[in-house]
Amino acid sequence: MPTIIAIAAMLAASVAAGLLGSFALMRRMTLAADSLSHVALPGIALALLLNVNPVIGGFVALVVGALIIWGLERKTKVATEALIGVLFAVSLAIGALLSTREELLDILFGNVHSLTAIESMIGFAIAAVVISILLYIRDRLTISILSPSIAATMGINNARLSLVFLILFAAVIMLGLKFLGVLLMGSLIIIPAAAAKNIARNLSGDLIIAPALAVAATAIGLVVALCTGLDLGPVVVCVSAGLFLLSLFFA
Repeated sequence: MPTIIAIAAMLAASVAAGLLGSFALMRRMTLAADSLSHVALPGIALALLLNVNPVIGGFVALVVGALIIWGLERKTKVATEALIGVLFAVSLAIGALLSTREELLDILFGNVHSLTAIESMIGFAIAAVVISILLYIRDRLTISILSPSIAATMGINNARLSLVFLILFAAVIMLGLKFLGVLLMGSLIIIPAAAAKNIARNLSGDLIIAPALAVAATAIGLVVALCTGLDLGPVVVCVSAGLFLLSLFFA
């Protein structure tokens, strides 16, 4: 049974994932969310080899990946999703080479019971920071996504805002690595945001409904997983998918 602080950290991470997913959907990066999560794989594997906390290794890899994508995005005309796809393939190959089969399973699917109190408290704090930043920059980020030229005339630095968004993306993925794993964390960003799009009638509603659905999926998934003994990650994704199907009736 996860501790109270671990559950609080998971729910806070779900709120952050829902918020981020709404903007990722506008930026046409929902599929990239799943791919970008795999960038953490080599960092986690290398951290395990060096006896360092794997979350630290995963986060460093994600930040480096975000910086690489941001730099290439500015220097080339290749779409962000394509750059993430290339980085995803390379990261997956390197991570598989550096990990044993048992370690790879924990990395891919997560292990909520391995969450320590310190990790949970740090995760909760990071989630709170991510949520605060997203709410603070939401207007500028929306304008920058919908019309970069208008944003530029308003004095908004599109390149810097894009970097901040990618760093927040990396932080949210890192938050869920322990309880959902590399393979499934992207789903908590993608599916609730897609479901909210069917229900919400404006951006404000979207930014409320998406986090609410992500929290509901995590809470229901946790209860089901504890009652059945199933792994939490796949259960949460299945619950998210069920909520998405229900949202189709509101589309």
